[in-house]
Amino acid sequence: MIYKNKTNNKVSIVSTKDTNIIVGVVSHDKNIHDSKTLDAAITHANSNRTKPIQQAVCDRGYVGVKEVLGAMIILPKKALKRDNRYQRDKKRKLCKRRAAIEPIIGHLKSDFRLSRNLLKGQVGDEINVLMAACAWNLRKWLIATAIFLFWQKVGLCMVRSRYFFYCTK
Repeated sequence: MIYKNKTNNKVSIVSTKDTNIIVGVVSHDKNIHDSKTLDAAITHANSNRTKPIQQAVCDRGYVGVKEVLGAMIILPKKALKRDNRYQRDKKRKLCKRRAAIEPIIGHLKSDFRLSRNLLKGQVGDEINVLMAACAWNLRKWLIATAIFLFWQKVGLCMVRSRYFFYCTK
């Protein structure tokens, strides 16, 4: 997804389908068409992953691109006549899931200071975007760890209480 910040540089953000972890961010200094930014964004995301991206669900700004670096580009459009019900529902579900990037961009702008850049130049823009993405991922991982530790503690308390009840009988 492309986002244009106040310093007039474009930012491409790539997130996972299920967990919304940001796997790739690229800062573009020129105002180029969205379809031209996809190559750099997928390259950066593939460098951070073990498996290459096979499908990319994009918005309508990426019209004209069918495949980039082995990743098939899926755009929201009317269903084809030859598609069966399963294929239509699968495309519809993927395109609905694409809308999940908008809140991520909003949180990056407001909570993680993506809209305010105090660093100088193109390198400063890239550092600002990377730090915002790292903060987003760190926050998600800390929340997951806190939930895990909470349930682990509750689970241990339940085991102790069962042990207590077994001992009294």
